[in-house]
Amino acid sequence: MRVAILTVSDSVFRGERADLSGPALRERCMQLGWQVVAAEIVPDDSPTIEAFLIACADSQQADIILTTGGTGLGPRDVTPEATAAVCARLIPGLGEVMRAAGKVSNLHAALSRAVAGVRARTIIVNLPGSPKGAGESFDAVAGLLPHAVEVLRGARHD
Repeated sequence: MRVAILTVSDSVFRGERADLSGPALRERCMQLGWQVVAAEIVPDDSPTIEAFLIACADSQQADIILTTGGTGLGPRDVTPEATAAVCARLIPGLGEVMRAAGKVSNLHAALSRAVAGVRARTIIVNLPGSPKGAGESFDAVAGLLPHAVEVLRGARHD
């Protein structure tokens, strides 16, 4: 599996805070034997987020794009809207699974607005910005993603 990781954070983009979630996701992907083909940091800005998602998905360089950050209720949290704007189809079950799993250890996980969807032949999954939340959400859906990619490529549901 080829994965791109997009960290969405104004403060990380400006260099005011270290990116902890992106590298943690990279490590988790590598532990699964997945290849990280791109990793970028962008501000909480819809056009910038959309541009990365479009370029990455349309180039078919990644099977999955994982975003981290911008999924909360804050005024600059726009990652779900940017993702939905570029996806042809949404995959609501992935967000549901992530929120249900996160709620076990953190009631606030229910406030996540993370979405997942498909653009071209790439699956895009929003994850929370905190390293703990990103890791827990990733772990909740990681087992589903290889099958989802296979089905997107034309494999049968069995």
